Amino acid sequence: MASSLRRDLFGAGVALAAIAALSAVMVSDRRHVAVATAGLVLVLPVVAGVVLGGFLAGAVAVVAGFFAFDVLFIPPYDRLSVGRAANWVALVVYGIVMVIVARVVASLREAQTEAHRNDEVTRQLYRLSDALIARQGLAELLGVVAETIASTFGARWVTVLLPDGEALAQVASAGEAISEEERAALSPAAGRAESLSRSEGAELFTRVALSANGRPVGLVVLAGGALDAHNRDLLHTFANQAALAIERAQLQEQVLHGELLEEVDRWRRALMGAVSHDLRTPLASVKTAVSTLRRDDVELVAEDRGELLALIEEQSDRLARLVTNLLDMTRIEAGTLELRRETAAVADLVAEATLTLGASAGLSSLHTDLPGDLPLVDVDPLVMVQVLANLIDNALVHSPAGTRVEVTAATEGDHVRLAVRDHGPGVPEAEREGIFAMINRRSGAGRAGLGLTIAQTFTEAHGQHIELVSPPGGGASFEVTMALAPVPVEVG
Repeated sequence: MASSLRRDLFGAGVALAAIAALSAVMVSDRRHVAVATAGLVLVLPVVAGVVLGGFLAGAVAVVAGFFAFDVLFIPPYDRLSVGRAANWVALVVYGIVMVIVARVVASLREAQTEAHRNDEVTRQLYRLSDALIARQGLAELLGVVAETIASTFGARWVTVLLPDGEALAQVASAGEAISEEERAALSPAAGRAESLSRSEGAELFTRVALSANGRPVGLVVLAGGALDAHNRDLLHTFANQAALAIERAQLQEQVLHGELLEEVDRWRRALMGAVSHDLRTPLASVKTAVSTLRRDDVELVAEDRGELLALIEEQSDRLARLVTNLLDMTRIEAGTLELRRETAAVADLVAEATLTLGASAGLSSLHTDLPGDLPLVDVDPLVMVQVLANLIDNALVHSPAGTRVEVTAATEGDHVRLAVRDHGPGVPEAEREGIFAMINRRSGAGRAGLGLTIAQTFTEAHGQHIELVSPPGGGASFEVTMALAPVPVEVG
């Protein structure tokens, strides 16, 4: 209201100044200025007043121009007197024309202002729509809603409240900090209907409910001034869009939470399946060997007793490796895997992996063919030894009796490629894609499991690659790359 009055006063002042200036210019030679010409010239201040101020400023200009036209340009001059009938006609026509011009210009100005306002509203709605349809979390979305409403309606502060049990909790805000007194008055009392706005002390709070599909979603509260009917409608439009977006974001979070729980459950089932499968065989072997050794009715020669003890040792080593794999999976899932890179020789890594396998069955069938000029590699030795041990153990398990497991390596560009090959049945095409995925484990068959999953994860942690290759002649070859160690610069 104050800004509108200042605009009217400014427009009226400009119009009166223009009337005075134009009249001063024409009055010096008014005997040679036609009455119609003076009337047309005095139209300009009226137009200027309406454009700069509004219709009220234009009306002031019409009245001032009417008296200036009568006194200064219609004989007898310098008196509020009209002589001939023709002058009366000119004066009346001038007054009517000025009122019409003022009304038309004011209407055009109002239409232009409304069009500009509608354009701004449209831009705000598009901006809000773009923000609301973007894929983002609920917390970020609520912040966008509060900031957009605050900037659009010039509120001192805006806050968004969402249901939290039986009460409403403040979840996002924009603008100035909210005082404790204001915070206490934000949420309506339980079971009490609220109007769109309600006075709190000397300031007007504006509340608008957020509802989507007839279901209450939350509440938006504004402080910092009253809203006219147009802004109330716009606020309702904003609230409707925000409510739909909030409901969608909440549903997305529920879906993501459900998918996460489902994925955790899949991993749990897969882990239990893999562990139970890998535990069953060594435990059964140890149990059978121990039971045989404890039987009093069975006489064992030293050779048979030695074989049973060797079996117990071998299967105990396998159980120990399984426990190690489980601990490694815990490190992977917890995100605590940290590499400590060192320069190492490939032959030393293979030898250490062989020692890690202990008394594994078939270890005598392992043959290594590593060139003596292989360059050093840049790896975490403990982690890479675990990778190689898992690959060799996997090959030994799937190698038929009397066949060899071959470990070879060669330099390729900036890395060494090491291959562990067995001559077993190979991997069916249907299982190749998920060979390294623990969750694709098929009970009682296939190769996928903890060992290969860990081998892939540890290799990729080095920024390297592991893959399954089907070599000519059958079997399977698991190939892993290791980065070359940087060559020290010689100081000359």
